[in-house]
Amino acid sequence: MRRLALLLLLTAGLQAAEAPRLSDDFASADHPVRRAQRGPWQFVDGVATCTQDDALYKKFKDHGPILFYDFAHQDAVVRFAYRADPAVKTVVFTANGADGHVFRLVTSARGTSVRAFPPDAAQKSIAVGQAGPALKTGDWIPVEVRLQGAKAMVRMGTDFVQTFEHASFARAKTNLSLGFSFGTLAIRDWVAQKE
Repeated sequence: MRRLALLLLLTAGLQAAEAPRLSDDFASADHPVRRAQRGPWQFVDGVATCTQDDALYKKFKDHGPILFYDFAHQDAVVRFAYRADPAVKTVVFTANGADGHVFRLVTSARGTSVRAFPPDAAQKSIAVGQAGPALKTGDWIPVEVRLQGAKAMVRMGTDFVQTFEHASFARAKTNLSLGFSFGTLAIRDWVAQKE
């Protein structure tokens, strides 16, 4: 019986080693793979918060504050929660490859859309869907993005789950980012797990 328990424990340990995990508890401004850019980010009590600086927004060609995470992966599940104040116009999650964007989730007052970035297409990006909910403000909104091969499952809040498919989603990814435009955004519970 002890041998079986030891074998199960070792097997679980090996499986955990095969699926690297990235988490950010936002306890400090320092994190080995996080880059907080284009705004005055604060990290307090497990929450990352930033208010857009309009001068920086213009300096960075109409791009708002962003958190980058170096996280090389093919397939992964990413979870986080955000709370937007009423002035926030967009929240954008992106998985990037060595040659640019691979997958993007954009949430705004018009709804949520998913975009693919085929490397050899005439267009810079392709809308894969616009079936998601509109940006909600004031409450914590949990988000899960599961990237597996050519499929991306998106879960937002408790009412929306949809799977999107595009061949370019299967490309290798090198980092993840979460950004926004206008107002103040708070983020917590950031976890990315290779699958």
